[in-house]
Amino acid sequence: MTGLTLSLDTPDRSADARLALHAGPLLAEFNAAGVLAAADVHVAERLGRLTGEGDERVLLAVALAVRAVRSGSVCVRLDDLDALAVPEGEDTVPVGPLPWPEADAWAAAVQASPVVAVGVDGPADRPARWVDGRLYLDRYWRDELLVRREVDARLRTPVAGVDDQRLAGAVRRLFPDAGDDRQRLAAATAVLSRLTVLTGGPGTGKTTTVARVLAVLQDVAGPDLRIALAAPTGKAAARLQEAVREVVAQFADEPDRVRVGAPEATTVHRLLGWKAGSSTRFRHDAEHHLPHDVVVVDETSMVSLPLMARLLEALRPEARLVLVGDPDQLASVEAGAVLGDLVARPPVAEVVERAVAPYEPAGLTEPERRQLRGSVVRLTTVHRQERDSQILPLAAAIRDGDADAALAVLRTGGPSVQFVEVAGDRLTEDEMRSVREDAEEAGADLVMAARAGDAARALRALEAHRLMLAHRRGPFGVAHWAGLVEQWVTEAAGPDRGTGTGTGTGTDGRTPGRGATAHPRGPATSPWYPGRPLLVTANDRETGLYNGDTGVVVADGDGGVVTVFGDPREPMRVRPHRLPPVETVHAMTVHRGQGSQFGRVSLILPAATSPLLTRELLYTAVTRARNFVRVVGTEESVRKAVRTPVRRASGLREPLS
Repeated sequence: MTGLTLSLDTPDRSADARLALHAGPLLAEFNAAGVLAAADVHVAERLGRLTGEGDERVLLAVALAVRAVRSGSVCVRLDDLDALAVPEGEDTVPVGPLPWPEADAWAAAVQASPVVAVGVDGPADRPARWVDGRLYLDRYWRDELLVRREVDARLRTPVAGVDDQRLAGAVRRLFPDAGDDRQRLAAATAVLSRLTVLTGGPGTGKTTTVARVLAVLQDVAGPDLRIALAAPTGKAAARLQEAVREVVAQFADEPDRVRVGAPEATTVHRLLGWKAGSSTRFRHDAEHHLPHDVVVVDETSMVSLPLMARLLEALRPEARLVLVGDPDQLASVEAGAVLGDLVARPPVAEVVERAVAPYEPAGLTEPERRQLRGSVVRLTTVHRQERDSQILPLAAAIRDGDADAALAVLRTGGPSVQFVEVAGDRLTEDEMRSVREDAEEAGADLVMAARAGDAARALRALEAHRLMLAHRRGPFGVAHWAGLVEQWVTEAAGPDRGTGTGTGTGTDGRTPGRGATAHPRGPATSPWYPGRPLLVTANDRETGLYNGDTGVVVADGDGGVVTVFGDPREPMRVRPHRLPPVETVHAMTVHRGQGSQFGRVSLILPAATSPLLTRELLYTAVTRARNFVRVVGTEESVRKAVRTPVRRASGLREPLS
């Protein structure tokens, strides 16, 4: 099986493509019920043919493992039928009874199969692996094992030669306030451990702490440490760089400002270095390590298991890694929930806890002490939100799974939170009115700034309000709402009398990048009109734009247009014909909104039957708002979301037997 490549791309979910032709009776029944997609069945049956495995129970297990990866899990447990019996797609309903194999016989058949290697030391040439009751595609098992071993090695290897007095002095100087006790602990952990996991909710000062931690490291472990800042997306990297530089500029002591300098941030992919002809391998790997002494990764909740494996193997053994993020947010759209797993793992050593004992703050709970043995430090004091803001109490209630408390905050309302409680499956004009008002105000400001060629104002307007949804399709999906918002904005902004450009985008809002012809003075169907908000949907090394980046088309002052992205103070300008693939972004999924912040957020919840309603989705959407969040939906939808945590199967947080 060595060298076998399997395609796990999300299949076409149209009715015709959902059914696998010529599937065996067992697989066909699970496929027809919507539990398996046609692609899952095809991969499993292909592996069966290649290995001589004809037992449909085994092929069903393999197909479920394939589906698990596409759904974000790393593996599958065959004894967890509640997790397995979840239908594919956004518009499906729970399935009825299915002919699940008898549990013990099923597990025995899987372990006896030529498709499956059993245990950590099982054959290396089989496409699937069974470990401690979990079935993996072997590639993902190897990535999980690599992450486990690299993390454990870092936690078990103390950092030697640290000047304790110098460390104490640097920590006191850079974290002088009485309330900085957890930040001081984080700084000491970053110096004394080769792995630090810095977590906390919105507004708890994670990025501020990172900037000061860099100053402590340069003072105690430097000078001239080679430091890399990275994030999963270009937008998140730009925000990290901007925030760190702002904090460094405010340091009281000039030597600290000089030591840290003006660090640049990049994406994790770009840090590792693209490798020609491969989308999964990089220039820096186990044989060609990164040159950096310290690597900081922000928004780590968005980092998939395979990408974390590639990063860990690319680090020099003596390098320090600082992972920053909120484990309560949605995890990566790809397989794995590495940040959450690292926070929840049982302790593997007490080296770190003993080393940082002098910096342990009073009131640390026993669970937090256990996390500290894994180099996990959680920040809890909120600094960013206004004192009377209800956004963070709402987020806390959602995070804690308290639906009654979440609804109480939503219904209390106030200047920062609004609950538009809807009566039926489709929103009325009255129920949509507040969403429309925000969308029109922000959209009209965006269009007017873009027509005037004011890139900075246009980019700021782009982040003034964002409509978020759980689904891509259907009445509660991005496709429907994006078209509706575009109509509202077009009506509010009126015709462009300055350039004569149109405002249409065609039938689906998508446009190609390179090779597309821009007609800034052309017909109404031209996609390149001032004020069109853009979402990049593919990484592009040539322009430096990455999947998830957002920008806007603006007039260039010479009768044409240019697109602008990034920091409003220093916009990146790209001509339309040089763009990678983009979409119009009048609305976006909550997943797409990760790593971003908006002044105001409106969230449209789907019906309570939606399989996409989860605690993490609601928490992530609410915490994207800086000043105001509006939730539109039923009480049942809110309760369903708060009470339904994401279930991603993984072995990383469990010890190997």
